[in-house]
Amino acid sequence: MKCIIIENDFASQQIIEKHINQIPFLELEKKCNSPFEAYDVLQNSKIDLIFIGIKFPNISGIEFIGSLENKAMVIFTTAYKEYAVDAFDLNAVDYLLKPISFTRFLKASNKAYKLYKMNNIKIDNIADANLNSSKDFIMVKSDYKSVKIDLDKIFYIEGLKDYVKIYIEGEEKPLITLNSLKKMVVNLPSNRFLRVHKSYIVNTDKIRSVTKNRIIINEKWIPIGENYKSDFQKLVVNKFSL
Repeated sequence: MKCIIIENDFASQQIIEKHINQIPFLELEKKCNSPFEAYDVLQNSKIDLIFIGIKFPNISGIEFIGSLENKAMVIFTTAYKEYAVDAFDLNAVDYLLKPISFTRFLKASNKAYKLYKMNNIKIDNIADANLNSSKDFIMVKSDYKSVKIDLDKIFYIEGLKDYVKIYIEGEEKPLITLNSLKKMVVNLPSNRFLRVHKSYIVNTDKIRSVTKNRIIINEKWIPIGENYKSDFQKLVVNKFSL
């Protein structure tokens, strides 16, 4: 999960960053000293979880979160007990009082991760219902035109921030399109395509071999991310079982 810290106390900011770096499913996108600094990050990046304090000049953490339209999950980190009710009225995941121990921080992060996975399952179920049919192609925009791509020709898809590269059988160069892996995986049949890393979706029919942490497709070694191993094992290992 991509997360940001919004905290104007430097010592607290360092402690939260240290805790985040010890948790494998958290990825720190940005440290912000004020809610106003965080606006640009939230507008330009997909943030899953916000760690935010309460007391800031001109606007409180409570007011800031209440002003957001598309909210990420929120964990408040503060020395003030009296705002807990207001925080949970905003559907905060948790309310951590300083000094924040790693054990307490991990518990709150685990709670957020469970909610994150539940939301992704809902997205996958919608995709399964709408897309796991006889559809055998996708349409993508590239170089100002729409291109039809046969699903059985796709080797794998690589994410590059705001773009993706689609590696296609018979093509010397990948097709590049303005898109995200999150959107791509929703528009691909989940019984054939699987996200195996934060940067890769693979066509499971094209897998040549599998090791503990890597896949080989068309001479390309593709890593299997720690957060994706469980789904990979459920769907793919069965294909290689005798």
